[in-house]
Amino acid sequence: MDEFSATLSELTEEYERQARRIKEAYAELNKVEVSVQSDDEMVTVTVGPRGQVRRIELNPRVYRRLSPTELANAITEQITRATAAVADRSRELVGPLLPEGVPYEEIFGEGADLDSLLPYPGSA
Repeated sequence: MDEFSATLSELTEEYERQARRIKEAYAELNKVEVSVQSDDEMVTVTVGPRGQVRRIELNPRVYRRLSPTELANAITEQITRATAAVADRSRELVGPLLPEGVPYEEIFGEGADLDSLLPYPGSA
């Protein structure tokens, strides 16, 4: 095997390792789910990997303790907290894989697609 072929083989192996790491992180991203609860334990919200609200749980006493406006604000606050926690966890998973200087949002923002990042989707 000549030097060029050896170098090409090494680059191919490195690409495949990196592609596997990215796919593993992407799979973990799809599993991220965070639940947060208000300090008064009246509202619990669960948010999925892309910030979608999966569940809202209300303590039965909430209707006696909070006005409709306060309840709406409490739900919104918990959604905001849970969404921020999901974003933080996603950055933890993906941050080490990003090239230096490339913002997370540029690669994994709204509408991002893992397959568009890899020249040969599914090959690794």
